[in-house]
Amino acid sequence: MSSDSPVKIERRGAVGILTIDRESRLNSLSRETLLALGRLGGELVADPCVRAIVVTGAGTKAFCAGADLKERKGMSPDEIRAQIGLYRSELGVLDRSPKPVVAAVNGLALGGGLELAMVCDLRVAAAHAVMGLPETGLAIIPAAGGTQRLGRLVGEGRAKEMLLLGRRLSAAEALAWGLVNRICPEGADLLDDTIGWIEPIAQGAPIAQAAALRAVAASFELPLERGLEAEALYYDATLRSQDRGEALCAFEQKRKPLFRGE
Repeated sequence: MSSDSPVKIERRGAVGILTIDRESRLNSLSRETLLALGRLGGELVADPCVRAIVVTGAGTKAFCAGADLKERKGMSPDEIRAQIGLYRSELGVLDRSPKPVVAAVNGLALGGGLELAMVCDLRVAAAHAVMGLPETGLAIIPAAGGTQRLGRLVGEGRAKEMLLLGRRLSAAEALAWGLVNRICPEGADLLDDTIGWIEPIAQGAPIAQAAALRAVAASFELPLERGLEAEALYYDATLRSQDRGEALCAFEQKRKPLFRGE
């Protein structure tokens, strides 16, 4: 990876971190940035030592302000369509990750930036973060999953309010609406707080976590009866894992389990 990559990758113990490093452009999503997120996200997904992935932005002003409008301005309609395809293919690496993915929202998360955060399984926000989908004010709609994921998180009425009115939410409002899971305490470092908060994931049972993510996803795709059948199959897979035996031994021995993802 070249040193001037728009996305930086690091590992802190069992947590892999992707940082969009375009602070001067409010960490906006250029073509190169999308490709880097897909490539480096895939690297973390494939790393057996990584149990969880955190996505954040450089600096404190913006998590991601959405599409790089300077780049977008020079594109033809067909080029824009191709760019939209990259949102699905490259961010899909994180969306399909069997490892939990957490957004550390360090500032503005607008348009494609909020859509990136919604691709993640969980979201932690800085107290000053602001979130919104302003696309209809630009005579378009969100095209990186925003119209599909927002309602699942905040409900149909509130999703329409954000989409049609271009409403921006403060971190406190986003927490109340269910758009984020946690607000970082004032004065704390967001990335450190996020990593500390997800310690149960980093130290947890990867097979069970992946099964839980799949089962929840199935609940949105299947009728209840079939969803319950899928849940039973995923549960059975956890019973066959060595981690399950380790959990029982640890419980009996009154110690913390050491999960290996086996």
